[in-house]
Formats: sequence, structure tokens, C-alpha cells
Amino acid sequence: MRQLVQEYTSLWRIKDDYLADAGDTPELEALWKEVASEKEDNIEKLTEELKKII
Repeated sequence: MRQLVQEYTSLWRIKDDYLADAGDTPELEALWKEVASEKEDNIEKLTEELKKII
């Protein structure tokens, strides 16, 4: 559960701060979008596992 919260927090920071900070740097923006996508996948997997044990 704690890791799920960490993933959500990290994803929020990426979307709210880091993507905006990437500015006009396409490579950096692409990197943050890729990391955000990985976070979303992790959140989905962790949520499914948590549902099994709750």
C-alpha cells in the first residue's frame, strides 16, 4: 500500500512539475512521458494486487 502511494505521488510530481519544467526540450519531455507511463503501469499492477488481498 505504501508503494502505491509513492507511485501516485511520483506520478503527480511528474505531471504537475517535471513535464512543465521540461519546457521546449522534446527529449526531456519524451523521457518524463515515458517515466509517467511506467508509473501508471506500476500503479495498475499494484492496485490489482492490493485488490486481491483486501
